[in-house]
Amino acid sequence: MTKQELAVDVRGLVKRFGNKIAVNGVDIQLPKGQVWGFLGPNGSGKTTTIRMICGLLSTDEGSGHCLGFDIIKQAPQIRRLTGYMTQKFSFWNDLTIRENLDFVARLYALPKRRTVVDNTLEKLQLQHRQNQLAGQLSGGWKQRLALAAVTMHNPKLLLLDEPTAGVDPQARRDFWDEIHHLSASGLTVLVSTHYMDEAERCDKIVYLAHGQLITQGTVQDIISNAKLFTYKAIGEGVRLAAETLRAQPAVAHAAYFGSALHVSGYDQSALLSAIQSHTPNIHWQAVEPSLEDVFIALMDNAGQDKRSYQ
Repeated sequence: MTKQELAVDVRGLVKRFGNKIAVNGVDIQLPKGQVWGFLGPNGSGKTTTIRMICGLLSTDEGSGHCLGFDIIKQAPQIRRLTGYMTQKFSFWNDLTIRENLDFVARLYALPKRRTVVDNTLEKLQLQHRQNQLAGQLSGGWKQRLALAAVTMHNPKLLLLDEPTAGVDPQARRDFWDEIHHLSASGLTVLVSTHYMDEAERCDKIVYLAHGQLITQGTVQDIISNAKLFTYKAIGEGVRLAAETLRAQPAVAHAAYFGSALHVSGYDQSALLSAIQSHTPNIHWQAVEPSLEDVFIALMDNAGQDKRSYQ
């Protein structure tokens, strides 16, 4: 794939804070117009990587381009073409929705500012709430305001840092419908999330742990490459069996999914033998590992974070 087809092409990104290595040698090649998900435990380096890509944070090592501009030498050009939605609501609670958008339009020096604000309000279905104070909005409406503010200047790249944390399922679904609508119009999106259902909506996933890139690919690629075997049981007694099974060497992890218990391992025959011998009265069914099964296994394999925090 040529550089002209890539929105993000960065290699060997390293960022240190004192003696702590927050990001250690991350490579990302993100094609234009795709939606990629960033997964990983808290403190894995997702936000730091996002900020280096869009020029908000300088790199200690590494190089690359974002939207055709050098991430080290041309950071201001990248920032002007990027929309960055932070995890925490970062707009003004004592201003109305319209006043917030008008202020952002002034920051970007957008021409025909009133028309741009009107169009943005209509596009994100905010026009009937435009005179409401931002501080009075629910989490879902604050999220919609934030998305409106970071896309009103028509960016080429949208970076979203856990954008749906703390909002209800319907608001999350509506938000993702809008993300895919924007992507269909050519916008490239990189989103960090802890929700597995959101990760499954992405074209590809990048998994980070302890500042390092562990795996990347489509959901199906990541599940297949994990080489994990999973069995599921439902019914009385499965919860009581969980701790016993977790103690078995063949069991990589056991986790609840509603009323079901998933038990996974890397040696299928040893795993089956373990669950049959320790839970003879429970019926087990072989199932394809879910993304969450793989996510938990990757976290376990990554082990304890040994980066220095001095």
